[in-house]
Amino acid sequence: MRLWSLQPKYLDSKGLVACWREGLLARKVLLGETRGYRHHPQLERFRACKAPILYIDTYLQAIADEADERGYRFDKTKIGPRFTTANLAVTKGQLTFEFDHLKKKLSTRDPGWLEMLASVGCPTPHPLFTVIQGVVEGWERL
Repeated sequence: MRLWSLQPKYLDSKGLVACWREGLLARKVLLGETRGYRHHPQLERFRACKAPILYIDTYLQAIADEADERGYRFDKTKIGPRFTTANLAVTKGQLTFEFDHLKKKLSTRDPGWLEMLASVGCPTPHPLFTVIQGVVEGWERL
């Protein structure tokens, strides 16, 4: 499971679809509707919130918005109708780690998309996140 902290515009089509599906799975885990992935470290930051479903729905809404921009149609009825304007923190180290990880994936999966990202110096976060100073998050599997 990879719930990217990166702005969804950086994800290629396969990455965007995978993020949507994995986000929906994360939502089911947070709702207690599945046995798998219950202890997945990527969910720690959502579980730490007072309203994890509100935050995962906000996360997924931004993924769906990016899909809309590209002409894809993700089924938004699978997420709740309420969202938050509050942000979660993500460290600069985590964002850099994820961007490097994405570029490695794209080098084999979609070199053309990788080429489009070549001019990106400092990646921007997913709209749910605010960047703070720090190293790679403790929940990240290195």
